[in-house]
Amino acid sequence: MPRTTDEPAIAQAAEVELLIGGMTCASCAARVEKKLNRMDGVTATVNYATEKAEVSFPAGVQVADLIATVEKTGYTAGEPPPPRPEPQGPQEDQQAPEDAEPASYRRRFTVSALLAVPVILLSMIPALQFDNWQWLALALASPVVVWGGLPFHRAAFTNARHGAATMDTLISMGTLAAYGWSLWALFLGDAGMSGMRDDFEFTVARVDGASQIYLEVASGVVTFLLLGRWLEARAKRRAGAALRALMELGAKDVAVLRDGSEVRVPVDRLAVGDRFVVRPGEKIATDGTVVEGASAVDAALLTGESVPVDVSVGDAVTGATVNAGGRLVVEATRVGADTQLARMAKLVEDAQNGKAEVQRLADRISAVFVPTVILLAVATFGAWLAVTDDTVAAFTSAVAVLIIACPCALGLATPTALMVGTGRGAQLGILIKGPEVLESTRRVDTVVLDKTGTVTTGRMTLQKVYVAEGADEEEVLRLAGAVEHASEHPVARAVAAGAQERVGRLPEVEGFQNVPGRGVRARVEGRDVAVGRLFDVLPTGLARAKEEAERDGRTAVVAGWDGTARGVLAVADAVKETSAEAVRELRALGLTPVLLTGDNRAVAESVAHAVGIDAGQVIAEVLPEEKVEAVRRLRREGRCVAMVGDGVNDAAALATADLGLAMGTGTDAAIEASDLTLVRGDLRVAADAIRLSRRTLGTIKGNLVWAFGYNVAALPLAAAGLLNPMIAGAAMAFSSVFVVSNSLRLRTFR
Repeated sequence: MPRTTDEPAIAQAAEVELLIGGMTCASCAARVEKKLNRMDGVTATVNYATEKAEVSFPAGVQVADLIATVEKTGYTAGEPPPPRPEPQGPQEDQQAPEDAEPASYRRRFTVSALLAVPVILLSMIPALQFDNWQWLALALASPVVVWGGLPFHRAAFTNARHGAATMDTLISMGTLAAYGWSLWALFLGDAGMSGMRDDFEFTVARVDGASQIYLEVASGVVTFLLLGRWLEARAKRRAGAALRALMELGAKDVAVLRDGSEVRVPVDRLAVGDRFVVRPGEKIATDGTVVEGASAVDAALLTGESVPVDVSVGDAVTGATVNAGGRLVVEATRVGADTQLARMAKLVEDAQNGKAEVQRLADRISAVFVPTVILLAVATFGAWLAVTDDTVAAFTSAVAVLIIACPCALGLATPTALMVGTGRGAQLGILIKGPEVLESTRRVDTVVLDKTGTVTTGRMTLQKVYVAEGADEEEVLRLAGAVEHASEHPVARAVAAGAQERVGRLPEVEGFQNVPGRGVRARVEGRDVAVGRLFDVLPTGLARAKEEAERDGRTAVVAGWDGTARGVLAVADAVKETSAEAVRELRALGLTPVLLTGDNRAVAESVAHAVGIDAGQVIAEVLPEEKVEAVRRLRREGRCVAMVGDGVNDAAALATADLGLAMGTGTDAAIEASDLTLVRGDLRVAADAIRLSRRTLGTIKGNLVWAFGYNVAALPLAAAGLLNPMIAGAAMAFSSVFVVSNSLRLRTFR
């Protein structure tokens, strides 16, 4: 979303992330959030899927006060433990706390299912009902209702103590009502008599409620809901798996060079300036610069880029990437929370903890949903009694209303899709800063591309060589490259690098001389070689070649010796090999690409032509501050603008655009100002980022349509007596599992 500078800033003294325990549905999260936000100066966002609260609070409030408020609401709270630099114990032990919740639900479901299935079969199939079968059903159903349903009853009791009602309240009330009715009918009514028969046809009018038992409902509902909670807990763990994998990518220890020898130390003891050894196959411990050796670095785990990148002395490397070649010695430049890996993980976590506007609407509905359902159940019971005088039908319908209502699916619709989408993005080298970004990607119709470092490589390279009649291209390159190798000018370095690449080793030079503003000269292999603008007269062919190169936006460098021009070397900022394909992909998404650059128009139009951008969509010769005005002008024309850039001079334009995308190979200022960061620096990832964001938004909307539609359709059916409570329980469990499973499909995004 566009940022504005005229909004008043609210100063907050501190921010903290709290882990919230005991939440079982979206209405729980809404209650905690409401209680925290009632504290003076406190702003809190509670996410049910991640079980975390992001809280901003003023100087007069302590973290202990926040925790106490949460605990008074009936839940637990605490700050996340600091990350452990090294594994403690075997892998299974590390995973145990993380998997405790799914394991607990799995154990309860397994035992409950073994006990409940016979009860359901006996109740559904009259042919199986032997004398006194109902007492066996009671013996089997009781552990299911009491022990299997304990998580629901315990949460309902805790909430009741604090004057609140949640999804657990509905489950506990429904199952205990069915179980209590059955106890009354068995011990005080006629249902316990020998020879009594029951059946599953709940639509058949039953005049005598004292002869009817609902043990199959009580045990079946608990079993189905335990299955739903187990699958939901597993799916939530899988949804956050990408972030956990990202945070675990880093090396655990490192070989640091101390006094000429290698010392193995935990990675958290590395300091900026330390030099450490990375052997083939090892992970690079932290961000740094290569000071010794050459190798290929595999960054696939961090950026999704499958092709290893060659590095040598002076090149920057990123922590958590893998040394795929030779031995390297790296000097640490960033450690701890400042590394690219740590910053990536923080960006993804912040995005997952955030809330889109559509989710806030769902949370508001969930907060009032449970009390409304309880009132509706009471009204259903009263209406059935008044109209039909049928106690059994009234009770059955009221219990079905309690059980069918499911704000869980509503609360999970947005955060689970956001967790999976942002996690998958991190695996592909796409960092989405927040949920509000998703709405922007849907509306964008114009994408503004910075030229240097975004569409082009940002490095001058030798593009073409023209030689005079009778001259040898290899000789021109060898002699001109040798002279330029002694210069530090960017154009000179491009010529020297291009010459070395094409002809190999360059000869030595003598008497090197720099002619300010005109070029360089030196003696090479007995010849007086000059490179630059040191020739007043050019042969006709070279003059035309120079004009052609300059017309195409390239820098033309004339080279010759002994007073005669022998060739023209065309140098330019090379277009990235993937840029043309990226522009095609952006067009396929319905976006109009615009090239924005401070270079002259000839250069800009040449680059635009090379990548497939129309000449009419080129904005050239603009100063950094004019880039902001260019973006504003496009927005005033009614366009929704995305901006892709990488430099400090792009930061303001990225912040002004409706959607800012920063190349991860660019500056920190550009990355901080953007909404999306493309870690790889490949423009094609911009199209992937927009597609992923739109897919995630589409999944969220699909989830919400299902969750709203389910409740709108199911509650009237239950109130009308058209749903058996056990079927209602199965449907309620399925709705939450469906929403989470639908979100998990984003893991397959390519």
